[in-house]
Amino acid sequence: MSLVALSELLGATVRDASGTVRGRVRELAIAPQDHPTRVAFLVVKTNDGERIVRPEVLSSAGTTVRAETESSSWEAYAASDGVLLLKRDLLDQQIIDVHGRKVVRVNDVEMESTPVNSHLILNVVAVDVGARGAIRRLSKGVVPSFTLRALLERIPPRVIPWQYVDLLETDPARRVKLNIAYEGLEKLHPADIANIVEDLPPAEREAVFETIDEEVAAETLEELDPDVKISVVESLDKDRAADIVEEMDPDAAADLLGDLTEDESGQILKEMEPDERREVTQLLEFGEHTAAGRMTTQFISVRAEAVVDDAIEALKRFEGGYEAAATIYLAGEGHRLVGAVPLLKIATSSPAAPLVDLSEDAVSCPADTPETEVAALFDKYNLITLAVVDEHSRIAGIITADDVITMLRHDD
Repeated sequence: MSLVALSELLGATVRDASGTVRGRVRELAIAPQDHPTRVAFLVVKTNDGERIVRPEVLSSAGTTVRAETESSSWEAYAASDGVLLLKRDLLDQQIIDVHGRKVVRVNDVEMESTPVNSHLILNVVAVDVGARGAIRRLSKGVVPSFTLRALLERIPPRVIPWQYVDLLETDPARRVKLNIAYEGLEKLHPADIANIVEDLPPAEREAVFETIDEEVAAETLEELDPDVKISVVESLDKDRAADIVEEMDPDAAADLLGDLTEDESGQILKEMEPDERREVTQLLEFGEHTAAGRMTTQFISVRAEAVVDDAIEALKRFEGGYEAAATIYLAGEGHRLVGAVPLLKIATSSPAAPLVDLSEDAVSCPADTPETEVAALFDKYNLITLAVVDEHSRIAGIITADDVITMLRHDD
């Protein structure tokens, strides 16, 4: 087993079984649907056009490539969207290092060359993002190989193992056909993904949001700088944007759509599911810098005569954010807000305990309360959630501590 760099193979002479030079290596291809790391074939430029040479007919691969078959048996190469071409799709391209949580540029690609039963298996093992790869490419054909090797030995490698790499494919059609999933990226915290996305050019930002899971995309979108957030949403297909906005907290979705042009927000709302569209449309009617403009309509409310077991059942059905589940609100006659029960009391009480016995006074504010007063209430009462009520004292939504932090951060 030995390491070979992509830059070494590109341009290498290719000899067939007769020992005659028949061409030079132009590309190396991976078919991700068949194997995520294995080189499927080399594209060789010959006098008769571009040909495919597969590793299973190679006896060596380095500055010279040797095949054990006659060139007449090499099939013609035809471009296909189902392969990843290492030179075209990796060299000098930006990738996401999901381990280091940053965007880097590929200077070279490292492969393992393993002899198996008189032929080779080539597997991509890492991408070089440091000076070694850059120097290797810049010096190829200019500096004698022994001098270059001595120089490279003095430079520490900077490589990213292939499993920590997510590719940025800017062509959605090819990305889907290549089946390159952003699995590693999706495992990061949304705030880390947001930091990565903000470092990318617009086309690559769109590629990320077109590909990752809608729920992850929604959480990431909420973490982005407002200007970047708007730019990303405007770049997406409206149905894709709607899928992502549907996964956002209604208050965050309303804030986002409120920052778009009326035409843009209208197109996205049109593509949304009726229930989500209704929630967001209601929030859009309120002033952005009021309690109603900051609230989410995802909260837990049960009847005042309910018991702990009823609250647990409501928790099981709840699909909102975790902060919104911190308080269970009690609704009395006419659906008026009459109390609030902290989640901790639910967790430590018997299933049959009446919620009214566990209830605390519910701190609330009218829908038109300025956001500065909302922040003051959170500070005064050390709140996790704050109920927003209508003119009949019915709970219309809640504001979470996370909403207030976001509000204060953006005001800065």
